[in-house]
Amino acid sequence: MKKILLFMLIFTFLMTPIDIEAENLKPLQIAAKAAIVMDQRSGRILFEKNISEKLPMASTTKIMTLLLALEYGNLNDTVTVSKKAASVGGSSIWLSPGEKISMINLLYGLMLNSGNDAATAIAEHISGSVDKFVELMNKKAKEIGAYNTNFVTPSGLDIGIDNHYTTAYDLALITRYAFNNYNKFAEIVSTKEKTIPWDGKEYDRYLRNKNKMLWQYEGADGVKTGFTNKAGRCLVASASRNGQRLISVVLNSGPMWEDTQKILDYSFANYTPIKIISKGQMVKTISVVNGKEKYLPLIYNSDFILPISKDEEINVKIDYSLPKSVKAPIGIGEKIGIAIVKLNDKQITTIDVVAGKNVDERDYEFNFKTIIKNWIDILQY
Repeated sequence: MKKILLFMLIFTFLMTPIDIEAENLKPLQIAAKAAIVMDQRSGRILFEKNISEKLPMASTTKIMTLLLALEYGNLNDTVTVSKKAASVGGSSIWLSPGEKISMINLLYGLMLNSGNDAATAIAEHISGSVDKFVELMNKKAKEIGAYNTNFVTPSGLDIGIDNHYTTAYDLALITRYAFNNYNKFAEIVSTKEKTIPWDGKEYDRYLRNKNKMLWQYEGADGVKTGFTNKAGRCLVASASRNGQRLISVVLNSGPMWEDTQKILDYSFANYTPIKIISKGQMVKTISVVNGKEKYLPLIYNSDFILPISKDEEINVKIDYSLPKSVKAPIGIGEKIGIAIVKLNDKQITTIDVVAGKNVDERDYEFNFKTIIKNWIDILQY
């Protein structure tokens, strides 16, 4: 009897299907107070924990400093280091008062060695003062959509400061903006080691990136570490595989390397980038009023690739906001309307729908020729 019961238990176990997808998609347990994984291309959130909680972010602040330096600065500029910049405490690239250094080398010092002195020198050079630069930081944050962020310093030093904060979501959004708009950003944050000249010395500065993910994680290509007693250990990381870049943020995480690897592994394993829309793909045709042609073909203006899980593909839908007709003249590439990409009935993005060809307006000569042609066709009939 016991043998029969044992056999039945084993048989039942073997015949029970194992839902691997459901197992992989179980909520992760991580130590970070807040965390996120965002797809860089689409902006879709693949993992989240307390992503709207306002927290100090230490030197991950320097992502915004780098972004603004690329947007407003000249990489070939020579920066003269002030006494104030040279005296900033914490992590440093050992700048001296009166030292002259190129902006591009300051940016490497900012991101690889997390130089607080470099951050101050950059701020003063671009805006004339740290306070003016901080105003620019906060203005840019709002432009990007990082509404729950407030900067007080360009470095992230928060000793005696209570109003310097961001959220995991905002920090991912700022990083995504930087990647989307500046190739130099991606180049700098992925650099492992760099040697830069040291003004007045016979030897150069050696910089080594503090982001261990660049050495330890497959496809890692950025971004920035951070630590203060108030913020705890923070890490914004990025990794690219199979043409897909993911951005992760962990704030106040003791095991920040382990947390980051865990949430990136989870996201790469469970979400595959699928091309939803192809640039130039035909959408439909619409009628043209007073045009030399009756119909106008409409096409998508860009590709759209969305990371989705195995069971989500059937839930992707595309709605359209398009006119029934347009009035000539119409130029090729002219925006006619939009396609609205939805997942699980939630809007993910919009893609411009544009004219696929030129359609000229009817004129007297065209109308006359059309009348003659119609008469000839009637007579031939």
